[in-house]
Amino acid sequence: MLTKYNIVDRKLCVTEDEKAQVYVFTNPSVEEQRFLVTDFQIDEHTLASSLDPDELPRLEFEPEHIVMIYKRPKNYSGKDQLEFKVASVGTFLFEDKLVVVLAEDIPLFVGKRFQSVSSVKNVFLKLVYNSISHYVEHLRIIHLISEEIEDKMNESVDNTYLLNLFSLEKSLVYYAEAITANGFVFEKMRTLASRFGFDENNAEMLDDIIVENLQCKTQADIHSNILAQMLGARASIVSNNLNLLIKKLNIITISLMVPTLIASIYGMNVALPMEHHPAAFWMLLGLGLVSVWLVMLYWRHKNW
Repeated sequence: MLTKYNIVDRKLCVTEDEKAQVYVFTNPSVEEQRFLVTDFQIDEHTLASSLDPDELPRLEFEPEHIVMIYKRPKNYSGKDQLEFKVASVGTFLFEDKLVVVLAEDIPLFVGKRFQSVSSVKNVFLKLVYNSISHYVEHLRIIHLISEEIEDKMNESVDNTYLLNLFSLEKSLVYYAEAITANGFVFEKMRTLASRFGFDENNAEMLDDIIVENLQCKTQADIHSNILAQMLGARASIVSNNLNLLIKKLNIITISLMVPTLIASIYGMNVALPMEHHPAAFWMLLGLGLVSVWLVMLYWRHKNW
């Protein structure tokens, strides 16, 4: 799907103009991919890399445009089962236009950063900046989810919550790797900033992007380390909760063994004491209750 934009009064507006300034291709069809290759002279391998979620971020300079592939958080859905994934985005910066290629439909030009844009290069940088904010938001959500799961695990004997934490830990590892790889590309951009032709404002924004990405990487590492260290402790809590449950069941079983023995003895088809007594049933019932009470006193005395 193709969506085109023009910069009008420092804002991005959807347009049908054949010579738009910003082109966004979402999960491009075969015809659209052929159009990108023939009309924009985009390399087929590079185009395929833009849609590959496993592709590493990189920066390349072509005769007519600059290619940057970077990683951004993928849209989360319930079927992912608390596993947050990353996706690739291909950006192709020409002198007078910007082409963006991505595999899924997401709102790209949202937030206060896009309330005012000055050029396609400014749009390009703000698009990258927004992806970092997206990471930060996901990290905050992962932290909140992990805290909620940890609270539930204090009383749980099920492995479900533990598996959820493993999924979050896996997500944090992927995020940290993606943010680190993006950081290498951003540093290369700063080194080769003259080839981009950034003005002073865009150069300052690039510095802000690098700093923000570094802070995001630090935050991802901290969350990942905390979660990794807590996983062992939480697994021990689940195991201990299971042991306590088994202990309680054993107490109940042993407590019922004595009255069961009494009932079994008086259930035999032989002559027994008090068999003709009119209150024999209530006496045996009382004896069984007293035996349960004595067993519970003994267990409490032993602090079992």
